[in-house]
Amino acid sequence: MTSILRTPQRVPTSSARLRQVVVISVICLALYCFLLVPDHSLDSSRSTIVDTFPQSHPHQSNTDTNPKSSPAWISKHPPSLLNNRHLSTSQCASAFPGLTHEISLQVSKGPFTLPRRPHDLGPLIARIRNNQLSILSYARKSDLSAEMLQHRSATLYQLATALLTAPADEPLPDTILAINHEDDPISPSLSYSRPADPTYDSSTKRYFAMPHFSQYSWPSPTIHSLPHAARLITSIESSLPWPSKSPRALWRGTTWFNHPRAGRQRQALVSASRGKPWADIEALNANGSNAVPIWDFCRHRYIVHTEGLTYSGRFHFHQLCASVVLSPPVAWMQHLTHLVKPVFSASLPGVARARQKTSEEPELELAQQYPAPWVQSAWPRSYDPERDANILFVAPDWSDLESTIEWLERHPRIAEGIARRQRELFDGGGYFSGAAETCYWRALIRGWSEVVRVDENAFDDLEEIPWEEFSLKEIHK
Repeated sequence: MTSILRTPQRVPTSSARLRQVVVISVICLALYCFLLVPDHSLDSSRSTIVDTFPQSHPHQSNTDTNPKSSPAWISKHPPSLLNNRHLSTSQCASAFPGLTHEISLQVSKGPFTLPRRPHDLGPLIARIRNNQLSILSYARKSDLSAEMLQHRSATLYQLATALLTAPADEPLPDTILAINHEDDPISPSLSYSRPADPTYDSSTKRYFAMPHFSQYSWPSPTIHSLPHAARLITSIESSLPWPSKSPRALWRGTTWFNHPRAGRQRQALVSASRGKPWADIEALNANGSNAVPIWDFCRHRYIVHTEGLTYSGRFHFHQLCASVVLSPPVAWMQHLTHLVKPVFSASLPGVARARQKTSEEPELELAQQYPAPWVQSAWPRSYDPERDANILFVAPDWSDLESTIEWLERHPRIAEGIARRQRELFDGGGYFSGAAETCYWRALIRGWSEVVRVDENAFDDLEEIPWEEFSLKEIHK
């Protein structure tokens, strides 16, 4: 029998190569999916928007010192939260960490008595009962300027909105409030600010900081309102990167509006910057022809901030900018000023104060001390400019302003980081949103009512006007 030997069939060379190509392609695809594609695109159950109540928050320390290495608004809340005025107490606390610090500070001082004032030129007295607002005592329209009437009405509209939108299962306590719509704080009352100096904010004083009236409206052609300005600032910041911003420091203001303790601070600012290539600093003309819309300040890398007799109503607008705010140590605390993390110019290597002529004015001598004793108490820490700081404090006499700006220009990454952290916190954190505003107002009512002691009989003879009726009289009478 003839033996037949069968040789195995060989796979064609072209087929083997094709199989190898397919295997290699599958491996490459797998590597791409797991190593290069963002993980949120692989899991449809994970939202591409950060959780409504994130665990981290933009004002926490960031160990990444490169401003361009991470998304600018990683912790920004969605509009559905920022526009929600019905948040519960726990939702408010989760969404806006540290929001009510100023309230807690006043409550910690313990009970106080609300006096019946002998005339109607003091703070407005309002009553909250069953979540309804009424007015007991108020200054007449003839005794107030048009601006003061606007401020008072805007503040009362804010309060009425907070009551109207309160969750049904969290009724607000009945209480009587003193609301001060003047710039200068009055104790005890709800006021727009309090002094940062512990000497003036003693344990016997009660300054409950309330949101600024501009969160409702400020009928000025260069402002309009905080929400209006915030929208325009967002448009500017989304299209104007740091290198494209003007390197000139910007300021506009009246030179006579100084606090006595600050000496001639505003005049000194104009004088120190006159003719300097780094400065766009001018006193406002009498007709306002050189005024700058508040949102256009954000087109500059550096914004110079000054306070006046009291707080500055422009400060919170500047805090929405991705710009470095250059300010003497802040002397007036508004309801969110405690979130500021300053770096002192004196701590920056190479920044020096120009030699100043000794003044014969004692208050100006005091202003030239940097940092002054009260500053060391109010602002005990200078933050790391590369990781934490979101504002820069300069000498009150501006003697190191030029040197500070030159230092920032030599360190653009650090300067941009300070500016970015400011906007990330105040805009990205939503602290000036409608939701945060109503959250704060309701916490303010609860905090005030917890420690105020009111003799109801002292107010029984006052006519009680429902807010709705009072609001119409304010406009039409």
